Amino acid sequence: MEMTLRWYGPGYDSVTLKQIRQIPGVKNVITTLFGKQAGELWLPKEIAELKKIVNDAGLGIAGIESVNVSDDIKIGTAKRDEHIDNYIKTLQALGEADIHMVCYNFMPVFDWTRTELARVRPDGSTVLAYNQDTVDMIDPEHMRESVEKMSNGFVMPGWEPERLDRLKELFEMYRDVDAEKLFDNLVYFLEAIGPVCEKYDIKMGIHPDDPAWPIFGLPRIMTGKDSVTRLLDAVDKPYNGITLCTGSFGSNQNNDICEIIKACRGRIPFAHVRNLKYNSPRDFEEAAHLSSDGSMDMYKIIKTLYDTGFDGAIRPDHGRMIWDEVAMPGYGLYDRALGAAYLNGLWEAWTSQDSNLLIRYVVTQILHSRLFLSKNNRLSWQMGNYLCGYLIAFS
Repeated sequence: MEMTLRWYGPGYDSVTLKQIRQIPGVKNVITTLFGKQAGELWLPKEIAELKKIVNDAGLGIAGIESVNVSDDIKIGTAKRDEHIDNYIKTLQALGEADIHMVCYNFMPVFDWTRTELARVRPDGSTVLAYNQDTVDMIDPEHMRESVEKMSNGFVMPGWEPERLDRLKELFEMYRDVDAEKLFDNLVYFLEAIGPVCEKYDIKMGIHPDDPAWPIFGLPRIMTGKDSVTRLLDAVDKPYNGITLCTGSFGSNQNNDICEIIKACRGRIPFAHVRNLKYNSPRDFEEAAHLSSDGSMDMYKIIKTLYDTGFDGAIRPDHGRMIWDEVAMPGYGLYDRALGAAYLNGLWEAWTSQDSNLLIRYVVTQILHSRLFLSKNNRLSWQMGNYLCGYLIAFS
């Protein structure tokens, strides 16, 4: 497991690389070229410049979140193959820069959706929240004003001005796209990028839909265990994996996060781990990573990742705004740093427990074997004593 923090890059993030490096256990970031539009080619020079900035701060790049997939690819317009070609060349440039994991999503029009970016909790912190009754009353074509009003002056990922300017046009483009057509276009995309992924050992992790059900009449196809395993089976190659986002899958209370982890064993290159508090089936808010602050069992989730051999990148996801911090909603420093420390602690508990079990097993075997050593073999006898003492001391 590799603990990371998301960093949006110079000019877009209030959190500095210097601050990230001071979080215990965080040696790498998940980053992106945030100013790039979906469908646009990433140039090797731009990737090299980003990597140098991160490396000069004493950190590495564990993966990219995201190389956005254009709506032309999702819809299957005449521009699809041109944009896929740009995507392939971008993946090639990333692979040549020794970057081997990419998170992406296939959500129509909107990325993640929230109705509040600063709901006040009883402790005075503010969090992202979702209420379906509010969504049902919203005219999606007028969402730009509400998002800009709530975003603290930051550009929100998935809610870039260029996208919000085209809402009416995008809804019209998706008018004839149902869930099956969207799924077919996703498979087409994954099969097209397969050769470059395999050549450069790039793992693609699709982000689940957030929330995990259709909104505004738009299809959603990555919503739970059945839908993600269908995709893994449709393109049954190691490069085709999922980003396990506990908050996105968890938005639907019918989803069992641990069962999804087990079903996708070996196909999870990346995990976003965060906690939600359910107020009703139609209302949830984000919480601190500590299990007792929300409705999710973070201990069980981390244990299941550990038990299934997860060895990818992980990051604490949306944090609360605490201690008067002003930052991009969900992406401040303080609560995500607390989350990283908490998740590292849970992981360490399991690795330490398994190490102790291994040591005790070896000690038992040595003690058992020593009974059968010849008393004349003084070297073996002394070595057995030494190893037993050493192992017991560190068990």
